[in-house]
Amino acid sequence: MRSGLIPERMSEENGAISANLPAVSVVVPVRDEVESLPHLIQAIASTLSDSQISYEIICVDDGSTDGSAEFLKQQAQIRSDLKAVILRRNYGQTAAMSAGFNYAVGKAVVTLDADLQNDPVDIPMLLAKLDEGYDLVSGWRQKRQDGAVNRLLPSKIANWLIRRTTSVYIHDYGCSLKAYRSELVADMHLYGELHRFLPALAYIEGARITEMPVRHHARRFGRSKYGISRTFRVLMDLLTILFMKKFLTRPMHVFGLLGLISMVLGVGIGIYLTFVKFALGEMIGNRPLLILAVLLLVTGVQLFCFGLLAELLMRTYHESQGRPIYRVREVVENKNHPT
Repeated sequence: MRSGLIPERMSEENGAISANLPAVSVVVPVRDEVESLPHLIQAIASTLSDSQISYEIICVDDGSTDGSAEFLKQQAQIRSDLKAVILRRNYGQTAAMSAGFNYAVGKAVVTLDADLQNDPVDIPMLLAKLDEGYDLVSGWRQKRQDGAVNRLLPSKIANWLIRRTTSVYIHDYGCSLKAYRSELVADMHLYGELHRFLPALAYIEGARITEMPVRHHARRFGRSKYGISRTFRVLMDLLTILFMKKFLTRPMHVFGLLGLISMVLGVGIGIYLTFVKFALGEMIGNRPLLILAVLLLVTGVQLFCFGLLAELLMRTYHESQGRPIYRVREVVENKNHPT
């Protein structure tokens, strides 16, 4: 295959990277997958070599205890197409993916799991789709080979909820097999466990996103590291994404609005109680409504203060990193036009 992301030549040894930047960096987070790794690395190398795509493989070991790190270090010393990044301890999949992104030098970045459930054969197809002008191509596991109760049901619920909340309508947020343009990856900063929401983060950055059906295989070795227990973490991260999507550069809009509503309600109740006290001569000191009025006023003032602090933090965040509040896709100009 040929595309704008794929250079014309590769070097010979191990499908190694040519003198130019590789067309694709394949990032693989690893946690206790020593049995799968030999098959996975060989499958990636064979697929991309056969497709004449220059590549590098970046395996990030996230605190494995089964010998995965030792195997990767050994292979990285004898293979010129493999880079092993060994983290000091288990930081989580988001941190492992972030480390892989930081060490990737390819013109495109592909991520996939190390458990052989994602198929490297799909990588050229994702790259070809990426070359049609998209910034992110997400895999869609139409025929998942997972347990119905502990994997499929939570996944369907989470995908529906994320789609409704983020307005990014892809079917399978949990599929790790994705292809990105390198400039998009450079714009995204991952924290917590936000790797599940990469399409939503990309959407915030103004990315063009699509999805493609991909193969999915039953797990051959070991057992899944994920289950229904992650549902709570997904919900918390979803709230973070929702806030970032709507109010990242204008937090005062949410805190200020809530504060204003709280203060208006407090003042309204206070006016009513004042009327009851002086016009009707009734006692108000033992009324719960008085406590509610004071609470609403104090809460409103606090929310306003939170909004001001958040505005200052956002300004510090953007200015300290030299991070603009906009993203430019391209600049078109006629340089021969007289000024």
